[in-house]
Amino acid sequence: MTQDFSAALPLAGLKVADFTRVLTGPFCTMLLGDLGADVIKVEPPQGDDTRSWGPPFMQRGDACESTYFLSVNRNKRSILLDLKNAEDFAAAHALIASADIVVENFRPGTFDRLGLSWERLHAEFPRLIYASISGFGQSGPYRDRPGYDVIAQGMGGLMSYNGEQGRDPQRVGVAVADVFAGALITQGILAALYARERTGEGQRIDVNLLEGVIALGTSQISRYLAGGEIPKTQGNDHASIVPYGTFECSDGMINLAVGNDSLWRKFCAALEFTALLANPDYATNEGRVDHRAALNTELLPGLRRFTRAEITRRLDAAGVPCGPVYTIKEVFEDPHVQARGVAVTVPHPTLGETTVTSPPWDFGGVRPPVRRAPPTPGQHTAEILAELGRTAPEPS
Repeated sequence: MTQDFSAALPLAGLKVADFTRVLTGPFCTMLLGDLGADVIKVEPPQGDDTRSWGPPFMQRGDACESTYFLSVNRNKRSILLDLKNAEDFAAAHALIASADIVVENFRPGTFDRLGLSWERLHAEFPRLIYASISGFGQSGPYRDRPGYDVIAQGMGGLMSYNGEQGRDPQRVGVAVADVFAGALITQGILAALYARERTGEGQRIDVNLLEGVIALGTSQISRYLAGGEIPKTQGNDHASIVPYGTFECSDGMINLAVGNDSLWRKFCAALEFTALLANPDYATNEGRVDHRAALNTELLPGLRRFTRAEITRRLDAAGVPCGPVYTIKEVFEDPHVQARGVAVTVPHPTLGETTVTSPPWDFGGVRPPVRRAPPTPGQHTAEILAELGRTAPEPS
């Protein structure tokens, strides 16, 4: 995409002072950058931790970049600052003074000790929105504990109901606590921007990984809070719907979501499962849940007669939700994913070019562009300091 839509993006004209690192904060600020904000990524002299996380790394000649870092840092500029250095701290303070939003994900109290507390900055810059992400929140007995995704997945209960029945608890295969908290803090920032339009005042937003995982539990959490039932692992089965989950066919695995009795009848007709359709035990979802084991015993041999493509073709024609279980390679080979432009190639200052995912929204038929590739460490230091009326230090 060559046309520049940045001026028309929803957050165009807003500046974000981004003091986050690793994943949850950078995911948030990447979304803000995708929406048009000018995101200034403040990195310590050694760079964001994830610049060294690997393998895998992407290498072109002498250039080497962490694929982990590349995944959550598009649409940003980078400046290197040592916040314990007086001159660099002054530059950071000037950056905050020029910003609409500051985002940090240090352990609670760290920013305060640096002299960048909410109370101080709000007094100086009343319109500033101050967003903090942590493991356990800015208050409570666990406030000072370090927070990582796997810790939150365990303490939030997610691992207790994720995984195969009768097996050990399983972490979700992506850092879902980090990513979801990053999405939640983004929502909070957007709400605070809307409130600022009415009141003229900025707000502090506090989001943490633990409560994000608890919120993510939705129906599983309600099973306990409202019904007293402690959820257990069920693998890919759904507790309340049958058939709903992952099933084997002749050349791989497919997901089925037969969510009501009408879809059940269409499902059986499309795959010519006449005996299943005629069985009164399976006529209602309640009956199918009660007879899950027996139904699966009859269903699985029938599904193994078909390929993923054939099941998908038949069920798509019948309007029954289904989809193959893809590898990541298959995801990006899928014609629909390609048609939607989910992967985009952008120029990179050291790699020549790199491929990243595109912003996940469409505004009026236009997907926000990847305006900037993930930056190299301090790539924009001199440029940003000049904008702040400051001079970059001479190389030593």
